[in-house]
Amino acid sequence: MPAHDQVEFERRRQQIIDGALEVFASFGFEKATNKDIAQAANIGSPGLIYHYFKDKSDLFQQVLEQRVPLLQLLAHSGDEVLTKPPQEVLTIFASTFLKTLENPTAVAMFKLVMSEAFRQPKVAEVMNNAGPSREMAFLSRYLAKQISAGVLKPIDPGAAAYCFIGSLLAYIFTREIFPQPDTQQLDAETMVKTTVEVFLQGMLVTVDS
Repeated sequence: MPAHDQVEFERRRQQIIDGALEVFASFGFEKATNKDIAQAANIGSPGLIYHYFKDKSDLFQQVLEQRVPLLQLLAHSGDEVLTKPPQEVLTIFASTFLKTLENPTAVAMFKLVMSEAFRQPKVAEVMNNAGPSREMAFLSRYLAKQISAGVLKPIDPGAAAYCFIGSLLAYIFTREIFPQPDTQQLDAETMVKTTVEVFLQGMLVTVDS
């Protein structure tokens, strides 16, 4: 494919992803139709979507991968990140994880799709494969590497990963789904700093350990 055609192909693909994000945020995964997505993306025919994506599940996965900051970060992070200090990696991970909150459309989409996931195993599977499973796999792998290197205490890396990400999820839920007065005043930067500090106080190997 000539370079110009490749640029045009990717431009149209991103256009469809943006339109799909809006539609998923308005109707959820189940009720989103190709007609709605084509209209939101301002493309001529719903059938054109299949020129760029295999099906709705593939399109939804691409919306997550292209519009969720943490998934973009993980996609472009090589193995060298596994050797970087926990303070640096966990801060970047947590900051990027919460960056999605800056996109109201993405937040609206997650609220709708999360409610669908409880009722529809297929939706839960698509969402899990695109996001949570990859995030947890990376975090567990990173912690295991640091434990093996003697930087962190010998503890189950999977359990430790749940403990770390659980704090961030609690912040999101109590800010966006079950609003609490204190979370409305607690900014993401403070939450990230506190989460990393509390986690590492219990995990870092010290001279006295």
